Amino acid sequence: MRALQVHALEPDFAGVRLSDVDVPQPQAGEVRVKVAAAAVNFPDLLMTRGAYQLKPPLPFTQGLEFSGIVDAVGPNVTTWRVGDEVMGGNAQGHGAMAEYAIGQALKMRRKPSGLNWEEASAYAVTYVSAYVGLMQCAKVQPGEWVLVHGAAGGVGLAAVDMAKALGARVIAAASTEEKRQAIARIYAPDAVISSEAGFREEVKRITGGAGADVIFDPVGGDIFDESTRSIAFGGRLLVVGFTSGRIATMATNIALIKGFSVMGVRAGEYCRRFPDRGQLCYSAIDRMAEAGVIRPHIDRVLDLADWREGYELLDQRKVVGKVVLRP
Repeated sequence: MRALQVHALEPDFAGVRLSDVDVPQPQAGEVRVKVAAAAVNFPDLLMTRGAYQLKPPLPFTQGLEFSGIVDAVGPNVTTWRVGDEVMGGNAQGHGAMAEYAIGQALKMRRKPSGLNWEEASAYAVTYVSAYVGLMQCAKVQPGEWVLVHGAAGGVGLAAVDMAKALGARVIAAASTEEKRQAIARIYAPDAVISSEAGFREEVKRITGGAGADVIFDPVGGDIFDESTRSIAFGGRLLVVGFTSGRIATMATNIALIKGFSVMGVRAGEYCRRFPDRGQLCYSAIDRMAEAGVIRPHIDRVLDLADWREGYELLDQRKVVGKVVLRP
């Protein structure tokens, strides 16, 4: 089968190539899925150069999440049958970008009927990050102001959609006018602003001088610095990632004076450490997707052979939502 594999940890995806590998066989407690679609996530890019916390032994097949049809089940599997439409991810956090993928039966989830294959492959990682951040960490309340940075990216756009679904008032921040117009068209948040320096004045104006109750920040760097000046008293600033490349530091007197909390969001680790809570989170987003309350936006769909185009677009921040590969 075809599989997109990392053979060496190098910059510019130089160690990544499409390979012919044996079709995997499901073991006890596993299912094999004929993959219909596999989404590209920012951690996939980081893993090509060893810059992510997960570092599988080389070579490894890329891909955190997929959707498809069960085509074989391992011993002791009673929850799934051949032909079931499912979505999920490999237990090792990779392996989705191939014609066939292995998943743990207990961690696979039924594909919501309202989502197509591409959408089903592209929402679990980003939407569970948004849900864990906004609900489990920030405990956002209806009517609160939520400022989402990097709002055109996969996790940022998911946070915009999720915050709206939770009844919050949403300010989406993005770097270009083209992205801002796309966000407004796709999800119609309460406000869409530039993420250029000085955005705190716009946030204060929109919120009547109070600032944002919750700030969802997957960018870091200068964005984080200014966010500490844009947050309301008693607010919650969620550290989701560092796509800017700079990990910010903060003078703690700012948090004291404004009475706000800085909270780290690692949804994957949260779900691993607290599996019962994690299951509740996944069940919640699946119910919302089934009901049509949330819906991921797919920027483009590419053949697996055209993976480099998708990777480079994501790396250059030219994507609104998610890129999906079809093997």
